[in-house]
Amino acid sequence: TMSAISAKLRQLWVSPVGIRTTHFWGPVANWGIALAGLADVARPPEMVSGPMTVALCIYSALFMRFAWMVQPRNYLLLACHIFNETVQSYHLTRKVRYEMKKKNGEV
Repeated sequence: TMSAISAKLRQLWVSPVGIRTTHFWGPVANWGIALAGLADVARPPEMVSGPMTVALCIYSALFMRFAWMVQPRNYLLLACHIFNETVQSYHLTRKVRYEMKKKNGEV
């Protein structure tokens, strides 16, 4: 019913992690980093920046902890950084494999 929808929207509006807070907009902005990493899956491994990928892995690991420890817990931020950590770890694996093949003259 309309009153149930209205009540849910009001709850989202006044929630301590609702759309008026950085608990919502911070993770929304961070999804841009994770989605850019996903888009880079199609790029060749020689185009992956090792230092930047390591930095993004550390960044996401730190913010996963933050998202878990902050009160109230920020599950949206946690999900974003779990996703980004997964994508960046994949890129790091691709880069390391490429560099090893290059060192062995296989590339």
